[in-house]
Amino acid sequence: MSKPIKEMMIREYQDLLGDHEDALVIGMRGVTANDNNSIRSGLAEKQIKVTVVRNKLFGKAFGETGLAPLSEVLVGANALAYGAESVVEVAREIVAIVKKFPDVQLKGAVLGGVLFEGEAGVKALSMYPTRDEAIAQDVALILGPGAKLVASVKGPGANLAGILKAIEEKLEDGETIAKI
Repeated sequence: MSKPIKEMMIREYQDLLGDHEDALVIGMRGVTANDNNSIRSGLAEKQIKVTVVRNKLFGKAFGETGLAPLSEVLVGANALAYGAESVVEVAREIVAIVKKFPDVQLKGAVLGGVLFEGEAGVKALSMYPTRDEAIAQDVALILGPGAKLVASVKGPGANLAGILKAIEEKLEDGETIAKI
């Protein structure tokens, strides 16, 4: 392959991935063409893109970026899955696809410059919370003690109000209230 063609492919990779700093590497060897099309179309519905990459050209295109650690898992024929809100969502979708199409290989992923290597790494990454889930967990953690405090302060007052209401109802019905 000539040098201008290689440079064109490197620019194409950079244009395709744009600002993505997180991605997942899968192997599609052994997957039939029809299965490949159904996998890609299913992922496209979820805004996940799949791009076949040449290993050395990928290394040259992203050697100085957050995707550089993926070069360690680029062996053989590879495809890069990226997009959605985060690589965690991509990992979840790909792990679900592997259950239906066991020929898809999980080679690795990178999140924040950290490499999750192999099938175990990708499955571990799929268990991480997404950004929105992490924010919701943080908000719940922050608001939890305040809600407990409000319930503690409100509780005795509510009990007293209930007792006074019961006394009022008895008095309205003409009942006498016994002293304790």
